[in-house]
Order: sequence, then C-alpha cells, then structure tokens
Amino acid sequence: MFEQLGLIGCGLMGGSFALALKRAGLVKRVVGYSKSPSTTERARQLGVIDVEAPSALLAASGADIVLLAVPVASTETTFKAIKHLITPQMLIMDVGSTKRDVVDSARRSLREQIGCFVPAHPIAGKELSGVENADPDLYHGRQVVLTPIERTSRIQLQKAIDVWAALGCRVLKMTPESHDAAFAAVSHLPHLIAFAMMNAISGQPMGRDFLSLAGPGFRDFTRIAAAEPSMWRDVLMSNREELLAQSKIFQRNLQALELMISNGNEEALLEQIESASETRANWSMAKQQK
Repeated sequence: MFEQLGLIGCGLMGGSFALALKRAGLVKRVVGYSKSPSTTERARQLGVIDVEAPSALLAASGADIVLLAVPVASTETTFKAIKHLITPQMLIMDVGSTKRDVVDSARRSLREQIGCFVPAHPIAGKELSGVENADPDLYHGRQVVLTPIERTSRIQLQKAIDVWAALGCRVLKMTPESHDAAFAAVSHLPHLIAFAMMNAISGQPMGRDFLSLAGPGFRDFTRIAAAEPSMWRDVLMSNREELLAQSKIFQRNLQALELMISNGNEEALLEQIESASETRANWSMAKQQK
C-alpha cells in the first residue's frame, strides 16, 4: 500500500487512477493538483482527491507515488516543477499516449533522478473528458504498456507492474520507440483519419444532410473524432514522424483500392476486401487481453 498519491492532473485519466487505487485499498491519501483550480476543487468534492494542492510541487511533496496525467506537451514543465522533491523511493509514472518524447523530457529534466520514472500508457479512455467522468473501472481489463529505459530502477519498475496488475490490467513492456511506432498505426492514424472524415463531410454544401442519414457503422467508425481536441493535437504533433510514415502507408493502400475501382477491377477489389475482412474477423480486443 502507498501512503500518498500525488496526482498531477485531476481529469478523466488521473481521476480514474485515483479512484481505482482508493477502491483497491492501495493508497491512504490522495493529494491532487490541476492547472485549473476549479478542476482541483471539483475533484475534491467528488471524492477523487482528499486534499487540494496549489501547485504540482506541493502535490508531489510527501508522496511515495506520483502520477502525471497531463498533456504530453506539458510533461517536461511538470517534471521541472517537481524534481526538487523527488526521492529515490518515489515511484513516478505518466499516462501519455506517446513515449519517446516523454522519455526525452524525463532525461533532460530529471537527470540523475530518472530511475524513479516508469513511463506508462494505459490503453483506456472515453470520448468524454473531465473529472466528472472519472471511473474506477476505466483501467480494469485493459492493457497498460510500460516503456522502461536502461536507467529505470528495477524496484520502481516492479512497483509499477504490481500497481497496474492490482487494478486488473494486463501489463506489457516495450521500448519507447517500438511503442510509438505501434500506436502511430493503431491509434494515432485512426484518430487522424476520423478527424479528416468528419471535416471532409461537414465541409461539403450538403454535409449536414449527409450526416443526418448516417447510421451505426458511421457512428462507430467516427466515434474517436469526438476526442478531446487539444490533447490529440499534442499527441499527433509529438509522434509526427511515426504518424506521417503510417499515413503514407495508408494512402498507398487507399490509392490502390481507388485504382481498382477506377479500372473496374472487381476481382482484385474483392480480394482486398476479403483480406481486410478476414484480418478484422480474426482480431478482437478480447484476444489481446488474454
């Protein structure tokens, strides 16, 4: 059990982590800080945190576990704000969707204290952000990817594994580089496509009429376009190299399908559709959790 969680960022992800830790009996006290004082106050009112801190530094003060649930673009600033109170016994984690930039920020900011930091990416979320939507079950049954580096403390890494496992997560380990390449393909590019799709339709003169006819398939396909805009701007920009590489691969595949349609090549088009259908039928999130 941890004595105190220092929660920096009391929104959906951070709030859900705090609630999950409390319910599991893994923490005695949660001290929280958010950039917006009203968010911190609301988190206390909802029982997500026990004490409001006026700064990130004071949220980390006296904590034996610290979670950074801030936009990836704010990671380095947050590290710099708390580094003076970091102790070797402290476990520090984040929940960012990109990892190479986060690790680079940690190297620059934490330096000799970087062993305390275990980069983490829980594969979970909702379209609705904010502490009001915090859910202690958000992480249960989900995968969490940890991306330790050569200087990560083995003791702190094991603590991180134990914490996420206690919350009902399946814990995986990857390098930061492998993580960003993989999630550019299966998360960041799909979001980019969903954003482009919604804008492509809404930007047409008859766009609203088209959208009024859309059914469940369109709803499911574009669900992620409702994600929090500033967070996803930061994610897409921070992983731009891997994202643009995956975008080029996607464009080549899309152009190949367009060419088959343009040339009336029904046989080749059917083969490609069958291939995609089979791959999708053989994949499921449930299988990934086993």
